[in-house]
Amino acid sequence: MTHPLCEQLIDSVEQGLAPIQRAFDAYQNECFIPRPPEFFALELCGEAGELANLEKKRWKGAPPNDAHTADEAADVLIALMNFCNARGIDLAAAVALKLPR
Repeated sequence: MTHPLCEQLIDSVEQGLAPIQRAFDAYQNECFIPRPPEFFALELCGEAGELANLEKKRWKGAPPNDAHTADEAADVLIALMNFCNARGIDLAAAVALKLPR
């Protein structure tokens, strides 16, 4: 039997993530030149690396810069959406499959 919170999470992912992904796809297609999935995979790695570097600096004692961290986290999400769209991955379905049922 699935935990009720897991069911709620799956429903939220399926209902909330899909329209966001479609909106990112429409925006990318309208406003930017077409790019292959490999471009977005590399972009995703770069953005995740920038986010990780900020956390490494914070871990080593640098003062936190929450605005910069939020900016890099947003870049990671955007790159992930673009990669999934370029590869034809339904991210909501993929995430829902990862959650226990």
